[in-house]
Amino acid sequence: MSKKASAILFDLESQERGGSPSFISQTLSKDPRPTSDGDGGRIPLEEWLPITESRKGNVYTATFHIFCSGLGLQVLLLPAALASLGWVWGVIILTVGFAWKLYTVWLLVHLHEAVHGIRFSRYLRLAIASFGVKLGKLLGIFPVMYLSGGACSILVITGGKTIKQLLHIIYEDDEVPLTTLQCFVIFSCLAVVMCQFPNLNSLFGISLIGGVMAIAYSTAIWSLPLASISQRDQNNVSYATKDTSFDTIFNAIGLIAISFRGNNLILEIQGTLPSDSKNPSRKTMWKAVVISHVFIAVCMFLVAIVVYWAYGDKVRRNSTLIYFILLLSMCLNSNINSYIFNTPEV
Repeated sequence: MSKKASAILFDLESQERGGSPSFISQTLSKDPRPTSDGDGGRIPLEEWLPITESRKGNVYTATFHIFCSGLGLQVLLLPAALASLGWVWGVIILTVGFAWKLYTVWLLVHLHEAVHGIRFSRYLRLAIASFGVKLGKLLGIFPVMYLSGGACSILVITGGKTIKQLLHIIYEDDEVPLTTLQCFVIFSCLAVVMCQFPNLNSLFGISLIGGVMAIAYSTAIWSLPLASISQRDQNNVSYATKDTSFDTIFNAIGLIAISFRGNNLILEIQGTLPSDSKNPSRKTMWKAVVISHVFIAVCMFLVAIVVYWAYGDKVRRNSTLIYFILLLSMCLNSNINSYIFNTPEV
């Protein structure tokens, strides 16, 4: 990399104006060198941005951050995908997709410190290093913006609906005192409170709780059908794929694709780990990736295979995410069989 390009990269994280960083300054930094000792590229903006303000992370914090971000409710869509693709193609596509996800994570982990002395903790910096300033900004800013905005919108909707559902459970048949809009506002206020945490490492407890909950509902989904094998024998389970149209197959592949998540946080999570010439962050990060993805693979494959084995083509292939959230709640109430086999098609 040329000196000019290196200066531009460091200038992206320089703190030049009034104690706050410039987003992308047009003037090059006079001293494009790391400003801290033993941290391979620690520069002033890293002290200002809360995500990577702390470099005191370890393999445990990274593991739970990766696991919590990599396993979500989307995994509940996998049985519907297998119902459309069948055993052979369903398992093959799921396996290939998981292998591809692991490969892309491996690339990001090694690209984090691809240039000696610089740590790319954000996609925009990595895009500029890869494609140049103009093309890098063109390719990096828009995807980051719509991904961040879309994720925030989905989280607010999901969180608000969850609060509303919790109130329905608490008040049973009584009228819920809060409207859906008020639940959205409450969840947004909770998110604002969580934003006051100083850095990503301080959110380790939240990731721990999220990871435990992900394992809990995944285990509930695949273990309950195993506990009712006798009822399965009475339901005449069939694995025939009745609809083999292009739309159905393409939608099933899409369901598998959206179940793979968490790559957007890999660089930030690795940015919280210490790094030096003897122990680069990629070693610790890759160990965390392997550990977390073992659990992710177990949860994903067990949910997909066991639920499809238990219910076959009765897993409705035109189901939506809302249906599978309801399916989860029915599982937790041990009413999964009556729900699946007695509920009319949507």
